[in-house]
Amino acid sequence: MADAGIDHAAVFQALPGMVAVLTPDLVYVDANEEFVRMSGRSREQLVGHYLFDVFPDNPGDPAASGMRNLAASLQRVLATGERDTMAVQRYDVHSLEEPGQWEERYWSPINAPVLGPDGEVVLLVHRVEEVTEFVRDRGGPVGTRARALEAELYIRARELQQVNERLRKAHAREREVALALQEAMLPAPRQVRDHRAAVRYRPAVGALNVCGDWYDLVDRIGGDRICVAVGDVVGHGLAAACVMGQLRSALSAASRVADGPAQALDVLGRYANVVPGAESATVVTTFVDFDARTITYSSAGHLPPALVHADGRVEFLDAATDPPLDASPDPVPRPEATAGFSAGDTLVLYTDGLVERRREDIDTGLERLADSLTRHRKAEPEPMADAVLLELLPPEGATDDTALIVVRL
Repeated sequence: MADAGIDHAAVFQALPGMVAVLTPDLVYVDANEEFVRMSGRSREQLVGHYLFDVFPDNPGDPAASGMRNLAASLQRVLATGERDTMAVQRYDVHSLEEPGQWEERYWSPINAPVLGPDGEVVLLVHRVEEVTEFVRDRGGPVGTRARALEAELYIRARELQQVNERLRKAHAREREVALALQEAMLPAPRQVRDHRAAVRYRPAVGALNVCGDWYDLVDRIGGDRICVAVGDVVGHGLAAACVMGQLRSALSAASRVADGPAQALDVLGRYANVVPGAESATVVTTFVDFDARTITYSSAGHLPPALVHADGRVEFLDAATDPPLDASPDPVPRPEATAGFSAGDTLVLYTDGLVERRREDIDTGLERLADSLTRHRKAEPEPMADAVLLELLPPEGATDDTALIVVRL
């Protein structure tokens, strides 16, 4: 629908309530009239200035936490692209009329993202309501049932904020333990016989979507043959790390003796059926035969491996794709396909954290990957892996963890 000549700048200035717009670096871009009036700062003192230079914590209050809590909320919005509603905060404001004096103030903030065309956060909307008068009134007699209910809600909100803070600390500790477990269970980067290979694992930012991805490289019995695989477990944290370890170990063992990748995934699927938390896990495995110069592969719901030819052409190996592990109550034999390669080609396996982005078609991510692989095809596996991660992962970190394997054929 057309905007019918609406002056959006005027609408923003007339918005009820205090609203400001910040850059991802937390610099004021604009503030509406109510924000300017209630904050006691002029527009010139706001626009172009860093948020916490304008509103620092009260240096006379060692327990002040308003700045830290607000910064944490804004960072969550940047990392997740989702709105964050904060509990009521005490955030004292430096008095402009009385230098050196601080006014005790209470606020109820909500922070929301403004997304660009690529789905990334380009601006932050910071809306805040001052509740100082209500909080002060709460300290005196509570004369009406409505006032008593309001006071009770405020107390519960403060308690909830404290519980959330403890939960965040607990999640942070769990994340550290899960990452340590993940690192211990994934195989160390190494040469596979005489073949050059690079492996990378990058955890997601924050506590979400971490420790579900895995990779493996296995020397197969007989001839110059190896198995290269990646997988992704649904879930995160310690539970996902434990399931990941079980599935990786099971596939590693099966790959050493299976006739082909489809048979290896058949075995893994039957094993996943009795592992709680393995439901809907995805995995793709490739059997590389350097004597025959063939790659035989099979995928259980995973993104296709990329075969980068020496001439720059990128071939996605997608001719043998099946549902994720444990997707069917009655497993049926999985498909497999074979592709040829030439000396100097490169095989690349990866997980969805490398290519998937919010509000973007997966084909766009695959095209971005293909372009990067083509441009870096002449690099050795180690610098090639670093270059691909640098170009494809967001600078602020991805919201899903990422595994990547590069093997020079």
